[in-house]
Formats: sequence, structure tokens, C-alpha cells
Amino acid sequence: MHSALWVSKTGMAAQDTKMTAISNNLANVNTVGFKRDRVVFEDLFYTIQRQPGAQVDEVNELPSGVQLGSGVRVVGTQKVFTQGNTQNTNQDLDLAVMGKGFFQIENSDGQIMYTRNGQFQVNSEGLMVNSQGLPLEPQIQIPDDALSISVGVDGTVTTTSAIDPTPQQVGQITLARFINPAGLEAVGGNLFRQTEASGLAEELIASEDGVGSIKQRALEGSNVQVVEEMVDMITTQRAYEMNAKVVSAADDMLKFVAQSV
Repeated sequence: MHSALWVSKTGMAAQDTKMTAISNNLANVNTVGFKRDRVVFEDLFYTIQRQPGAQVDEVNELPSGVQLGSGVRVVGTQKVFTQGNTQNTNQDLDLAVMGKGFFQIENSDGQIMYTRNGQFQVNSEGLMVNSQGLPLEPQIQIPDDALSISVGVDGTVTTTSAIDPTPQQVGQITLARFINPAGLEAVGGNLFRQTEASGLAEELIASEDGVGSIKQRALEGSNVQVVEEMVDMITTQRAYEMNAKVVSAADDMLKFVAQSV
């Protein structure tokens, strides 16, 4: 009887973890470049009381056995890198990746981080930086006298000035691609870190070799689907309640045995 209590306890803990992931998805429904999390479950080990296929006699064998599971656990949370909706902003330094690929950001310690958030600005030195002031890599410096900024689908950055209306190339934005983007480590601030699971970053020119293109004056929104998350929240809540009901039922059965002795 005690095993039922522990099995249902693992179910409640797993559903609680899934609810945490759902709440984080919904909280970031308006976060630029956010990718939703999906919780991955697996069942725990089994207690085998009768082995399937065991010999009953010299001729016959058991068609099935007695295998009692011990519950469930969360083995991972997977980032789902589907394309988010594109929002037009009419801001020259707002960039969206249409397809695979990540912008590269240089962290304060010199480490390269990766992001889908293309909401860039210009700092006091003229460098393109993200909202945290971290520079884009490779660095792009916008001239002080720039009147307009153009970013091509391949990441080529050109500017014009009042003195010289001819477009001048000031840099090239490249994108990083991973063989397993779900293996990236989310560190917050819309940034990801390379891991052994993600593989090494492959730096490529946008719109070439299968990597996505860059769309200027637009941002990629979150890929969270509110209706889907709400349905998941309801099913998770009901699953939690059912596991709690099992705890209550097992407790009632133990109570009955204790009072009957």
C-alpha cells in the first residue's frame, strides 16, 4: 500500500515541474525571440514479480508477467526552436532571423553568447549592442554622421551620410548555427551558451548554406501559443489532482486496515 503513495508522489512532483515550465512560457509570451520549453517525462524502474516469458513447464511459457512501476520523473526540458511570428517595427536596428541561426553576442568576460533577439541599439562608441549593452559579434560600428542604416538579407550593413549619399559598407553580420540547438544552455537575458550537447557553433553568412536570412525593421516574437499553453495547464492541473486523489485513496485504505486490526 505504501508503494501507491510514493508512486503518486512522483506524479505530483512531475506535474508540478511541468506547471513551472508552462508558467514560464506564458510569462514570456511577449519576450522577443523567446523559445518555449517542453517537459520530457520517463517512467521509473519496475519491480518484476513474474518474468514475462518464464517457463510454466517444459512446453508452456507465461504470455505476460507481473511488472509494477514505481512512478515517473522529469528527465529534461527541451527548447522548441520553431519560428516565432514576425513583427514589423520600422526601426533600422531591429533585425529578425528568418530560419535557422543565432546572432552572436560578446559577453562581458569575452565569451560568445547566442540569441534570437535582434533588438539592437547603438552605444556611445557607435557599436551595435543589445539591450544589456553587450556588443554584437563581429562588431559593427555605425559612423556618427550616418543618416540611414541598411541591413541586407545576407547581413551586409551599409550606411549613407549627408556628405556622401553613396552607400558605404561598414560591416557584415554573421549567424551561428548548431547541429542540436536544443542542447544550448539558456542563461537568461535572451542569451544561450554553447555546450557539448549543442555541438560547436558554425559561423555562416546569412541566407547561405541552409542558415536563415536577416529581415531588417522587424523582430521575431515569442513562439509561445497561448491557447496551447492554456490547454496544457488544464491537463497538468487535472493530472496533479488525480495523483492527489490516489494519495487520498491509499490513505483511506491504510486507515481502513489500521482500524480493522
